[in-house]
Amino acid sequence: MRILDAGCGTGVSTDYLAHLNPGGEILAVDISPGTLEVARERLRRSGGLERASVRIENRSLLELQGEGPFDYINSVGVLHHLRQPEAGLKALAALLRPGGLLHLFLYADGGRWEIHRTQRALTAMGVGSGEEGLRLGRQLFADLPEHNRLRRHHEQRWAIDCAADANFADMYLHPQETSYNLERLLAFVASANLQFAGFSNPQVWDPARLLQGELLERARALPQRQQWQLVEDLDPDISHFEFFLSQGELSRQSWSNDGDLLAASGQRNRCLWGWPGTALLDSDMAPLDLSADGLALLQALEAAPAGTALAALPLGWEPARIAAVARILQGQQVLLLQPCPDKAA
Repeated sequence: MRILDAGCGTGVSTDYLAHLNPGGEILAVDISPGTLEVARERLRRSGGLERASVRIENRSLLELQGEGPFDYINSVGVLHHLRQPEAGLKALAALLRPGGLLHLFLYADGGRWEIHRTQRALTAMGVGSGEEGLRLGRQLFADLPEHNRLRRHHEQRWAIDCAADANFADMYLHPQETSYNLERLLAFVASANLQFAGFSNPQVWDPARLLQGELLERARALPQRQQWQLVEDLDPDISHFEFFLSQGELSRQSWSNDGDLLAASGQRNRCLWGWPGTALLDSDMAPLDLSADGLALLQALEAAPAGTALAALPLGWEPARIAAVARILQGQQVLLLQPCPDKAA
């Protein structure tokens, strides 16, 4: 597995990529030398440098020709700060192998209205991005009346995130920023001939988060893209998009057929807190309860040699029971499945 962390900053994402992909080859790049020193120390302390082969380099994502192809590219909070985000996306697309995945995080217009207004106000007053800018930016929120909506939104939504000066500057004083709505986002994706492969936070884009009853039924009847548009219209607090892109259409496995499911191998999602046990936190730190059968299947899977088919696990269960339990675990994103080669979709 070859991975690129494009714009790795202080190495938070590089660290979890190293631990989740043992034996992988990771190139982490950023244009800020100071943050890279923090990244190196983070991975040294966590043991990430022993888990994977990691290169941490002071380079621009626009200048990585010859480093690809990569199976997975992660670029969080980077492209929207480029003068030409399209050039950045095309540079990353050129490094992605066919069938590989690109994960992006980009700002969304709708949930950042108060940030945009504050940015415009500070710019109009000639407030820059240095130490004086930080002082005056914070003074602005202190001076605004308590009932002012910009001040209230900052205090309610962003004050904790902006406690660190670097975060405050990134939010309000960054000299270069682009944000998107859903329509412009999908056009941006198409500009690099990439395929939209889904949101990495799909629960946010599920109409069931906002609607119920007859209105939810009507929403569910809409095409997928219109469902997303509906969610964007109904939730004015969505402040970013996080999503996957691919080179060409991805092959998707439904796992509706018991035969395919039983022939598959699998592994437990490593992003679980509380394992082993039945009361867990999932990869989003949300509570997740495993059944006794679910725990037994995962423990049998971990004890078996890599690549063991689910049907071959020494559980003493009927095949239908194995399939039913595995399907629940897969739906909970606790069990990650790999199709049998001759049954892959």
